[in-house]
Formats: sequence, C-alpha cells, structure tokens
Amino acid sequence: MSTSESTPGIPTQAADPAHRFAVVTGASSGIGLELARQFAQNGFDVLVAAEDDGIDAVAQELRGTGQHAEALRVDLATTAGTEELALRIRTIGRPVDALALNAGVGVGGGAFLETPLEDHMRLIDLNVGHVVRLARLVVPAMVTRGAGRVLVTSSVAASMPGPWYATYAASKAFVQSFAEALRVEVQGTGVTVTALQPGPTDTEFFARAGMEDTKVAGGKKDDPAKVAAQGFKALMDGDDHVVVGLRNKGQVLTGNALPDAAGARIHGSMTKPQDED
Repeated sequence: MSTSESTPGIPTQAADPAHRFAVVTGASSGIGLELARQFAQNGFDVLVAAEDDGIDAVAQELRGTGQHAEALRVDLATTAGTEELALRIRTIGRPVDALALNAGVGVGGGAFLETPLEDHMRLIDLNVGHVVRLARLVVPAMVTRGAGRVLVTSSVAASMPGPWYATYAASKAFVQSFAEALRVEVQGTGVTVTALQPGPTDTEFFARAGMEDTKVAGGKKDDPAKVAAQGFKALMDGDDHVVVGLRNKGQVLTGNALPDAAGARIHGSMTKPQDED
C-alpha cells in the first residue's frame, strides 16, 4: 500500500497562474487548517498536506473560496513522506510563494522515562525532521528566484525547558533557533523566515498528547483562527517572529530572563499530570 494518497479526481477550477501559491503542512485541523484558510482567503492557491484523510475535505473547502486547492495525504514524520511532498511541489511546477511548516505533535501524560521511546522519536522526526528536510528541499528555489516567505510554527514552549513533555519543548526550541538562523542566512535574497509562537491553543493538541490532566490544558486557550491570522500577518509583513497574546508574550519574556532550572520548574508545574501530585 502506498504511504501517501492525493485528492481524488474531483473536477475543480484550473489553477490561475496569476495567483500566489502556498504550501501548508499539518493542515487538516487546528492552527494548520486556519493557516490554510488564511492563505485561500487572501488570494493564494494552496497545497495542503497531512497524514489523516481529513485533509481531502480541507482542500474541497478551500476551493469554495474560488482558489485552486490540492491535498496530499502523506506521513511527514518520514523521509519518504517529506520527499513525496517536495516531489508534488515540483510536479505542480509553480513557484512557492509561501511555505508554512506547521505539522507537529506532542507527547505528554507522564515523565519522559515512563512514556514510549518510539512516540518521542516520531515526535522528533515530525516536529524537527520535516521542518529541516522541507526547508532544505524547497527554500533553495525561493532563493534562486529571489522571492518567498517561510513560516515555521514554533511555540512559547521554546522559551524554557518543558518537563512532562520534554521532547516537545525541546523540538520547539530547535525549530525556533533554526528559523532565526535560517532567516539570517537568507537575508538579502528576497526570502524571509518567520517563527510563529502560539501559547496554549484550543485545538486537539492536548488530547492527542495525553495532556488533558494538566493545569495548562484546563486553563485559558487562544482561538486557532486568531493565532493563524496573526501568524499570516507577521509572515506577510516579513517579521522575524510573532508571539500571540499578551499572556504568552509575558511567558516568553519570563522564560528568557530566568535561569533554565527555574524556568523548567515553573513550566513543569503547568504540564505535570495532576495525578502525579
């Protein structure tokens, strides 16, 4: 069986070469879905990618905005999956005006030593691996063309160590650093790189990560549509990063100011399962 599926042959409007073209990963739900909607509502044709079959419905919805949209069902936690997405982009044959590297998962619900190693390794392959691979496979063409925008979904969790979801926080620290470094490397080429740093957001993240029994899961969460709108604006403005919400900006400032040991204790108090107390 193939590792990926594309949208069935549903008659759609032809792609307009005058439209800009965006690629969004992890677009079947949450922030990724809202980012895809932002692109379509602002005149972009969109290629959306995710592992689950809900991605086909997303492409169909986006066509309702009058934009051309395609879906690729693919496992971006694998090298083969990211290469398949890169091949689809090349096959479409259009310049990528915007690349939103959003796909990611969390692993929580217990200490690192108590949770399955394979879950953490898959998190690293998706949260970190697909960002690095796709950036390397797609961004060079942007640089050659002298135009393009890259949005990397990081997190406020990048600002301090995250006990009880240690690999997630570490993965976001990696992509935050990677995005900032890549931005400097491509400066002056016409390509910009923006890091989106949301805080707790009202998505399926906590349920999927096994973190429903935590203080952070029970607290105030941001609207993913609002997060995506601010991320899209920052991307189009060419900003280096955007932290969504005053509360989250305060967390980032605190995390940057505190010693790592103190930050880890504060962070852990919010992400520790309540039955561990």
